[in-house]
Amino acid sequence: MSKPHVPPAPPATLVIFGAMGDLTRRLLVPALVNMTRLGLVGDGLQVLGVGIDPGDDATLRQALDDFKPETGGEGAAEKDAAWTRLRDRVHYLEGDFTQDAVYDALKARLTGNAAFYLAVPPRFFGDIVDKLAEHGLTTETPTAFRRIAIEKPFGHDLTSAQALNQRILARIGEPQIYRLDHFLGKETVQNIMTARFANMMIERVWNADCIAHVQITAAETVDVGTRGKFYDSTGALRDMVPNHLFQLLAMVAMEPPASFDAEAIRNEKGKVLKAVRAWSPAKAKRNGVRGVYTAGQIGDRVVPGYTESPDIAPDTRTETFAALKLMVDTWRWAGVPFYLRTGKAMTCRDTEIVITFKPVPFASFHRANAERLPPNRLIIQIQPDEGLSMDLLIKRPGLEVDTVPIALDFRYADRFDIGHLTGYESLIYDMFMGDQTLFQRADAIEAGWAAVQPFLDLWAAEGTPDPYVAGSLGPAAADALLERDGHSWHKLAIAGHSEP
Repeated sequence: MSKPHVPPAPPATLVIFGAMGDLTRRLLVPALVNMTRLGLVGDGLQVLGVGIDPGDDATLRQALDDFKPETGGEGAAEKDAAWTRLRDRVHYLEGDFTQDAVYDALKARLTGNAAFYLAVPPRFFGDIVDKLAEHGLTTETPTAFRRIAIEKPFGHDLTSAQALNQRILARIGEPQIYRLDHFLGKETVQNIMTARFANMMIERVWNADCIAHVQITAAETVDVGTRGKFYDSTGALRDMVPNHLFQLLAMVAMEPPASFDAEAIRNEKGKVLKAVRAWSPAKAKRNGVRGVYTAGQIGDRVVPGYTESPDIAPDTRTETFAALKLMVDTWRWAGVPFYLRTGKAMTCRDTEIVITFKPVPFASFHRANAERLPPNRLIIQIQPDEGLSMDLLIKRPGLEVDTVPIALDFRYADRFDIGHLTGYESLIYDMFMGDQTLFQRADAIEAGWAAVQPFLDLWAAEGTPDPYVAGSLGPAAADALLERDGHSWHKLAIAGHSEP
């Protein structure tokens, strides 16, 4: 990958709470290595990991040596060199981050710019921010910033999200808070705005006059595995919808911003999420489906049922699949349903947005019926094979004037080298640069929870999830959700592709 034409981030110390955790090892440090390789950060970057595990600098460095560049191929030697260059600037602070001693030690070691990354369970978010503020570690000066990156989930319902926002904002200002959604670090997600606002032919038809409905899918082949304790208290709806899927919805449905600075974009995204209709209990029951996977097979892997997984309560009512029909009450989207679905242990890994356009009003082709012609569709593939595809109709070769659907495909990998990036590179770089465009604001977080709260309340009060076999596309009720509106789910484009 060629080096980007952007200035390197200013010197700073990245303090990672939870330094020995999986997120640090698999994503954060590989992202920092990529940033070093690409010149996005210089030798002024210091990494200070905080964790309760006993050890010192050498302990953390050794643990992170498991980061292995791709063997062979373009960039492998550069990654090795980048890690070697970064490694001596990785340090470790052993201690319990619920205790004051850690923050006293941090204060003695930090000078200049600092960003605090909370790679810890959500129950510690408020405690850490309180401690940082109490010890003066969040106080900025004209020459030094102090910023805090917070992973999702941000709250577990509307009330808890409001309480967490209130608690954190009592300590630091909104411009210092960087609420992450790693989906927003993906190239294809960021490209949604460019595809819309840089192409007049797309933006002209991006409305209820031309679009019949929108589908957003995040399907996973992985099951719950060893994460049962976390997942059984969370479920598919909380885990994916008010954060990942709503961020995609906001990018699709937002109005053109007055400018492309962070607040203008976040204003428009916030307006969309506030315009998502909050269903009554009766409407929530009609417009929501939840499922739970039973034993099955995905590829050559036999998957036990959810209730057979470790740390799952025998009487659990937690869903591993959720599908919703939502409406966005704006002039642009009046009457256009947005269908969202996400699930674990499904037939393939596929995150995509499908924009289905309205059919032609009349077809005069030989033996053609307008109602039978397949609609035009724009498919935005988020992962694993980033790209765009447009379904069109053309004339079938032959003497008769007959139609046949074809696809105009673009794949990022065919044109650009974006492989081996974690998606965190742009997020960490923007945090260092003070650009909050790709980060969530308090009002948007709360608007997302407000939209799903009717489903949370309903599902907590009654019923159990519908079963679906592991390796399938979810329960039959999810198909019925669309069929009653005359639609059907887009066939996942990469059926058979399994996650590693």
